[in-house]
Amino acid sequence: MRHTIPDVNPELFKPARFDEAAAELSGYARYSYWRSTLRTFLRSPVSVALLALIILLVGASFLYPIVSPTDPNLVNLDTSGWNSPPSREHLFGTDALGRDIWARTWYGTRTSMLLGLVIALFDVGIGMIAGALWGYVRRLDRFMTELYNVLNNIPQTVFLILLAYIMRPGFWTIVVALCSTGWIGIARFVRNKVLTIRDAEYNIASRCLGTPLWRMITRNVLPYLVSVLIMEAALTIPYSIGSEVFLGFIGLGLPVETVSLGNLVNQGKNNFMLYPYQLTWPTLVLSAITISFYIVGNRFSDASDPRNHV
Repeated sequence: MRHTIPDVNPELFKPARFDEAAAELSGYARYSYWRSTLRTFLRSPVSVALLALIILLVGASFLYPIVSPTDPNLVNLDTSGWNSPPSREHLFGTDALGRDIWARTWYGTRTSMLLGLVIALFDVGIGMIAGALWGYVRRLDRFMTELYNVLNNIPQTVFLILLAYIMRPGFWTIVVALCSTGWIGIARFVRNKVLTIRDAEYNIASRCLGTPLWRMITRNVLPYLVSVLIMEAALTIPYSIGSEVFLGFIGLGLPVETVSLGNLVNQGKNNFMLYPYQLTWPTLVLSAITISFYIVGNRFSDASDPRNHV
């Protein structure tokens, strides 16, 4: 049996005009990176609880000094009020000079939190810029590698102690001491990530297709760096607070008249056997801050990784 081929309309074979708006339409047009990140993060009850704890602690540490009339450095001239145990009037008790430990704890938390945030800002900012240059500019690789090897092999504790002796103890002394070497580790992480992303197949394909550089950076590079930067910032804050506590513990931290968690722990350890509450309450607040930031930072880092998005 003989079959006849129907006539084909030649209009069907004309090239279609390129429509940039239509080319962007796909089944995932409503996808939002940050919406997906928040949805993944808030899915865990532990993450939500610890995030609420962080907001509570940060809010209390910054709002309490504003609304409270209590002076954390006010010495009680009545010796009967010295070393008082926790009571309704003094929730955390008083220290050896009759100063309210409740007020001093929140004032000290604000100082230590500000210190951690400033150090994290400088560390992550400098580390991100240096790491991006380290990864993209091949001529800097040898110099930055040698600089990393030198700074990474300096004993951190010895360096902090020497710098604290050389400079006058204070807020910015600790910032300089921790930031002078802390950024290099973040730069190394960013550099390795940039190298991996730069040579990935989808970036090579984007370059071959003529994708603009800004679009490649915002769509192909930054989403994969956000998780690294958030994790490093979240880990830098408790590390900075812990370093301040350590320097205060050995007598090289902030000046004694400055209320901070490091000074409170240093003062509380001297009377721990007789008045354990003087060390217990500041230590509990310190532990809550460091543990919460550490866990929330890691959870948010995992949630911000595009590979975990659906």
